[in-house]
Amino acid sequence: MAFRQRLAKPLLYTTGAAALGGGVLYYTYRPRNIPGQDPAVVGPPGYGAEGSFRPPRFPKVRSRDDQIGDLKRSGGSKGAATGLFKSSEEAAPQNDADVYDLLVIGAGATGAGIALDAVTRGLRVAIVERDDFASGTSSKSTKLVHGGVRYLEKAVWELDYNQYALVKEALRERKYFLDTAPHLSSWLPIMLPLDKWWKAPYYWAGTKAYDFLAGSEGIESSYFLTRSKALDAFPMLKRDNLVGALVYYDGAHNDSRMNVSLAMTAALYGATVVNHIEVTGLEKDSNGQLCGARVKDLVQEKNGKKADEFVIRAKGIINATGPFTDSIRKMDDQNVKEIVAPSSGVHVVLPGYYSPQKMGLIDPKTSDGRVIFFLPWQGNTIAGTTDAPTKISYNPVAGEEEIDWILSEISHYLSPDINVRRGDVLAAWSGIRPLVKDPNAKNTESLVRNHLINVSPSGLLTCAGGKWTTYRQMAEEAVDEAVKTFSLSTKPVLNAPDVSGTEMVDDGARLDGSCQTHQVKLVGAHGFSKTLFINLIQHFGVETDVAKHLTESYGDRAWTVAALSVPTEKRFPVRGEKISALYPFIDGEVRYAVRHEYAQTAVDVLARRTRLAFLNAQAALEALPKVIDIMAGELKWDSKRKEVEWRDTVAFLESMGLPKSKLSATRKQVESGTLSFRDSIEYKMYSRHDQPNDELESDSRLGKGNPGLKAGAAAEK
Repeated sequence: MAFRQRLAKPLLYTTGAAALGGGVLYYTYRPRNIPGQDPAVVGPPGYGAEGSFRPPRFPKVRSRDDQIGDLKRSGGSKGAATGLFKSSEEAAPQNDADVYDLLVIGAGATGAGIALDAVTRGLRVAIVERDDFASGTSSKSTKLVHGGVRYLEKAVWELDYNQYALVKEALRERKYFLDTAPHLSSWLPIMLPLDKWWKAPYYWAGTKAYDFLAGSEGIESSYFLTRSKALDAFPMLKRDNLVGALVYYDGAHNDSRMNVSLAMTAALYGATVVNHIEVTGLEKDSNGQLCGARVKDLVQEKNGKKADEFVIRAKGIINATGPFTDSIRKMDDQNVKEIVAPSSGVHVVLPGYYSPQKMGLIDPKTSDGRVIFFLPWQGNTIAGTTDAPTKISYNPVAGEEEIDWILSEISHYLSPDINVRRGDVLAAWSGIRPLVKDPNAKNTESLVRNHLINVSPSGLLTCAGGKWTTYRQMAEEAVDEAVKTFSLSTKPVLNAPDVSGTEMVDDGARLDGSCQTHQVKLVGAHGFSKTLFINLIQHFGVETDVAKHLTESYGDRAWTVAALSVPTEKRFPVRGEKISALYPFIDGEVRYAVRHEYAQTAVDVLARRTRLAFLNAQAALEALPKVIDIMAGELKWDSKRKEVEWRDTVAFLESMGLPKSKLSATRKQVESGTLSFRDSIEYKMYSRHDQPNDELESDSRLGKGNPGLKAGAAAEK
């Protein structure tokens, strides 16, 4: 008996340990359905019985003029700004059915999300934007869809439940991102280098807690890399003091294209969506409650005409203008206290050789305690961000001090063999993060941790703060509040459009009047798959990098973009003329942006439909003549409008990091290739002046003056 007891205990412990270990192994390596990796809901188009190709037939958004016509009808036929509301007869709309349930001001991530949420609940919605979709903060993010590892660390050490809830919410929303827009978002492994052995268990526990919090919303588990494996995965890392690395997973996305897709999806479902419409004032009824807004069409001013001003009527107005929140609040009440505490976040873009194509890096403790990311993006490398108080402006310029700080920080963890040069910065921009203070809090100086929804006495609903990852949750809460505050009635969406371009999917089946945006697929999502680019190559004969770019930017709408591209008359590629030799953006994207995405200016195309301005400011300048000419053909621009576009776009490119010496560039100089860059950093960065030789003349050490040049060498001149 005693022998059995002695044998039973070790056997029990061994069995328990084996069961526990097996459970951990199963949990780690179990088969799982990774969000964003599902097959296409709708397969690629095929060939008919007679061998004819059957291209997709996608629904189109209504024209901008038609959308503006709807806005005007809501305000009545006499809604011209020259005599606004002189009598009750003029104030009354032609038809009560023309009055909107909601008017959303601001078409960034939050505003576009609100419009999509509201219209898919059966509400009549209009959304207007002074500039363009994602023209502000929403296009200037770090391009991550993340819960926030550093927030989780704070939640643990500060025992802060609000921080924990913020991370949990963001991880849930991260999954919805990949489910509703798999073509625009993807999973990205992010490396955390370790320089001390004791940090390994600390950060391992943190990344595992991050995995655990994600639960079913998670993907591959985080893992540890030895020093050699870390260097193999990220060869650019500094070897000194490197003991290993931890890798965890987060999401990445194309922020402005996501924003445009939200707006276009809302338009397809019936929302009135108009960019380049400025709100100049708010209208109130006899009871002092908001009932509309005065607006003007800025596109007409660009065309040299007087701006068309009119009134939009709505039962409720939502302010979703990000950093410009207070300017709209002051239209409602001049004496209201400001709630936005603007913070500047600078990012720089470097060539793609600074990082692996499929691996990012995080430095959790920079020299001043901030966090910095170093991520592959669109073939280049993005580094940032800073965090400093700033003043609100339309197109802020990244300061040299912030750029130098970022370059200095990344040089600390890159190999000393890599010379981090200021001239390698292809673009740099500053985004204004709208941190907000709760006007109803006792301490009005304290910032809210997440986002704020506030309703003024006259009925202006303000939704501000938050971050890209939680835009959908913010929109849901804002629409919930609007339905309650303005006594609106939601209803099922009948006759929903076939967003997929086929009748195979009934997108309206689940739209029962409640919030369903967590499963409303955006434009382009239905027919997207990881292999769609192959179908595109085989039918249109586009280059491989172009095909991948099109499918990852437009999803199944890549079929339309490719069809809008010109034939090259070459053996290969068959279609698609690049607007920049350095990047896979093609002419069809410009036409698609105008016809299907309401692009009205060259900046709309270069910065937000394609991302060329964000990737390389000088390449955007070089592509500008071609973009203007294509848009002029589509929009019937005259020579004066083309000149306006040139001036406005070059001025905008300063905020993208275009050197000051290029701001006076003329179109003739760019087209002829005579624009001098002798005064730029780039001019002296490469051996660009030598004739072919075993040893380049500028590399010789025999010169008397410059040790790198021979006396009288052509390179010296």
